[in-house]
Amino acid sequence: MNLSVGIGPLTLKNPVMTASGTFGYGKEYSEFVDLNQLGAVVVKGISLHPMNGNPSPRICETSCGMLNAIGLQNVGLKAFLKEKLPYLRKFDTKVIVNILGNTTGEYVKLARVLDDAGVDGIELNVSCPNVKSGGVAFGTDRKALARLIGKVRPVIRKAVLITKLSPNVSNIREFAKVAEETGSDAVSLINSLTGMAIDIETWKPKIANVTGGLSGPAIKPVAVRMVWEASHAISIPVIGMGGIMNASDAIEFLLAGATAVAVGTANFINPEATTDIIRGLETYLKGKGIEDIRKVTGGMHAK
Repeated sequence: MNLSVGIGPLTLKNPVMTASGTFGYGKEYSEFVDLNQLGAVVVKGISLHPMNGNPSPRICETSCGMLNAIGLQNVGLKAFLKEKLPYLRKFDTKVIVNILGNTTGEYVKLARVLDDAGVDGIELNVSCPNVKSGGVAFGTDRKALARLIGKVRPVIRKAVLITKLSPNVSNIREFAKVAEETGSDAVSLINSLTGMAIDIETWKPKIANVTGGLSGPAIKPVAVRMVWEASHAISIPVIGMGGIMNASDAIEFLLAGATAVAVGTANFINPEATTDIIRGLETYLKGKGIEDIRKVTGGMHAK
C-alpha cells in the first residue's frame, strides 16, 4: 500500500500531520510517539520574539470539545532555531513551522529566515481566534490576505507555503481561492471556531480572555463541510483538520477532498493518536482493497 501524499513539491510518507499548537515542538511528545512515523510535525506557532500568551485560566472543557485562549505563547524565532529545530532534524519526518505576526513585515522576515534554515514547510497562521490583534485580521479580510501572501511568497525559495484559513468567514471558497491565486502551495483548515463558556456559579467567563478557540469533535462536521467546499474551489492540496480523533474521522476528511490531515485536540487525550490513526488508515485500505491512499481523496459520492 502507498500512503505517501504530495503537498506541492513536498512528499509526505503518509497523510497524518500534527496540528500546530497541540504537539509542542515535537520533543514533548517523543516519549509517546516515534516522530519518524509521522507524515509531518507542525510545530507550535512561532513569532519573531517570545510571547507569554494570555493570562490564565486559558483552557476549559466544553461539550464534545475544548475551549482555549493560550494566546500563541512561544519561545520566539531565535530560540526555536537554536533549541528546537536541531532536535527535530534528528528524525526522518518533515518539519513544518507555523508562523504568526502583527504586521506583514514580521511574516516576511520569519518566512525568509526559516526558509534559509531549511524547514520543509511554512504555515501562515492568519486565523487564530484567541488573540486581539495580528493574524486574525489577515484571515478574515480577502484583500489583506492577498497582500500578505503576495509579500511572503517571493521570499520562500525551498519550503512549501501553506495558508491556514479561518473558519470564521462567510464563504470559505473565496478565501481558499485567494490563497491559491496569490501563491500558496496548499491550504489548511479549519482553525478553531470562536466560542465562549460561562461559569453559572460565579457568573464569570471560564477563560480569562472571555472568548477563545473551540476545537475537538464538536467542530468536526463544520470542518468536513468547509474542507469539501474549499477542495472543490481550488486545485492546490487541502490539509483538513478539526475534531479528528481516530482513523474514521481522518478518512471522512480525505473523502471530503483533503490530501492530508492534521491531528490536534486528540493529542491531549491520547498522546499516541497520530500513530494510531496511521495504523487505522492502513487497516482501512487493506479492508477496502485499496493500494493507494490518494484514491480516497475526494472520493465521496455526493449523489
